[in-house]
Amino acid sequence: MILPIVVVGDPVLKTEAAAVEDNSPALQQLIDDMIETMYGADGVGLAAPQVGQALQLFVVDARPALPEGEPVPEEWPEQPLVCINPEILDESEESCEMEEGCLSIPDLRDIVRRPTSILLRYLDRNFNEHEISLDGFMSRVVQHEYDHLEGILFLEHLSAFRRRLHRRRLRDISAGRVETEYPITLSSQNVTT
Repeated sequence: MILPIVVVGDPVLKTEAAAVEDNSPALQQLIDDMIETMYGADGVGLAAPQVGQALQLFVVDARPALPEGEPVPEEWPEQPLVCINPEILDESEESCEMEEGCLSIPDLRDIVRRPTSILLRYLDRNFNEHEISLDGFMSRVVQHEYDHLEGILFLEHLSAFRRRLHRRRLRDISAGRVETEYPITLSSQNVTT
């Protein structure tokens, strides 16, 4: 089932997510719904807070971002990647800039600097533990989704000046003055559009 995506302005996006304690049919259904929602919104990642669930869970499938005909890098984990209770254990000192966007902040993009690579520990959907090194685009997507679990939006990585430039657009988005190809939920009115 495609779930409505919470847009900027909802407190769940600024809340630190709680650990997932155990596996359940409800959790497995949430994972399936998040994957379907991510694909339905043409996203490459989606965190549980973005669908109103303050849980340490995100899903990623970066394959659609690859140039047409380019094979999936061998070092990428199986896609879609399901990460439960993830923890970034280490990050590179080297960083790079890249444009980012977010399904919870439709039609707004900016350049974000992030570490080039990370070491990630997480549980998969079957609660098997993994520890993997990620770099490049996959590292960036995972860091973006991980930030959602910490209550951080990508805009918080921008300078105060850059954030001020987006202030009006953010007010419009949180008020629902935005068009999307996917359903959204507005915090103040608790309305799905």
